[in-house]
Amino acid sequence: MMTWDFFFRLLVAGALGAAIGVDREYRAKEAGFRTHFLVALGSALFMLVSKYGFEDLLGKEGIGLDPSRIASQVVTGIGFLGAGTIIIQKLFVRGLTTAAGVWVTAAIGLAVGAGQYWLGVSATALTLIGLEGLGYIFREFSQRTINLTFTVPDARALQLVMDEIERKHHTIAFFSTDINEQNGGKSFRVTLAVRTRKLDDEVQLIQFLQNLPGVVLNKIE
Repeated sequence: MMTWDFFFRLLVAGALGAAIGVDREYRAKEAGFRTHFLVALGSALFMLVSKYGFEDLLGKEGIGLDPSRIASQVVTGIGFLGAGTIIIQKLFVRGLTTAAGVWVTAAIGLAVGAGQYWLGVSATALTLIGLEGLGYIFREFSQRTINLTFTVPDARALQLVMDEIERKHHTIAFFSTDINEQNGGKSFRVTLAVRTRKLDDEVQLIQFLQNLPGVVLNKIE
């Protein structure tokens, strides 16, 4: 019976981790449902081994066990996996939410592995509310960041772009230019990170650049 109970704990932990991972997969994040499934499953397995894997040694002279030691190391070790989902791109750090999701998924796995099913289920529900519900509630107050790389034929065209950004009340988070000299003329390759309020603002900015004579969009992120 104990063996089936252990299997059920692993199954529940993996399912709860996958539920969080599906949200990250839908958002096209670095760590998806497979990563979260494995993190929760592995954490539950660590907890089971920590609590029950050394029962045959208990009672022997000179042996004392602390069941929390392995679990505490999971908290430290999962930090390395979380760090792998964080990407530093120019002046921006991406992947922090996914890293936090991996971290809490490990905690959920530990809880279920310890037999605290309702604690794990409740934590999963709250995590999904935090990832989706809060994002929806605060959508109007949050800012979006779009990274653009484009080429303008002259300084006047670049000034038109900057004027449009100012007119729309966007925020410039990063700006750099490289001067290209060819055939006696100059053009400017611009890397720009702009914070906007809505997706429509991003679309309108891209359309403005595409309709501006002589401007070539090289990259959109």
